[in-house]
Amino acid sequence: MKLYIVRHGETEWNKARKIQGQVDIPLNEFGRTLAKKTAKGLADIKFDLCYTSPLVRARETAELILAGGTTQIIEDARIEEMAFGEYEGRCCSKKGWELPDEFGRFFDGPDRYQAPEGGEDFAQVKKRTGEFLNELCKKAEYQNSNILIATHGAALAGMLNNIKGRPLTEYWGDGVHKNCAVTEVEVIDGIPKIISENVVYYDDEVEPWEE
Repeated sequence: MKLYIVRHGETEWNKARKIQGQVDIPLNEFGRTLAKKTAKGLADIKFDLCYTSPLVRARETAELILAGGTTQIIEDARIEEMAFGEYEGRCCSKKGWELPDEFGRFFDGPDRYQAPEGGEDFAQVKKRTGEFLNELCKKAEYQNSNILIATHGAALAGMLNNIKGRPLTEYWGDGVHKNCAVTEVEVIDGIPKIISENVVYYDDEVEPWEE
């Protein structure tokens, strides 16, 4: 089994550095362009199945990558973006910061991050994304399949944190993946192993999410 895990394309809230969480924000035109270029980069891969977050920015990314094909797309809420409750819609850039100071733990102390009302902490996201991954990797009928997974920054990091067997303190690994970046994972006997990580198929400049 090969998994190709992709973060969704850019949205207007990405550009404005607003926290999206589970607010259903669509791709912008640049985000659609990134997805189409990613489709060209993955054109040699025949996808047998696709899992996507139910949020439109992830589903549209999947649909653009699979454009013209007949690959089945299955929505799974376990790979939806992290919920931020009352923080959703607020700016998290250094220049436009609209959050409590303790939100800084989101970046530099995920094990100490306190979820706001209606939100999730990192342990919760790691648990649900890990359950999704474990269930998928054990499906005998998919052992020879190429599977596209369209998800989000924090959810994707949760999956990779599970695969790497790292603690919550290292949740972000090398940082938030770029929009439409692809991580390839090979699954043998139910065990996932990362082959390549955060690979992009475009030359466009995309500012780091943290800025």
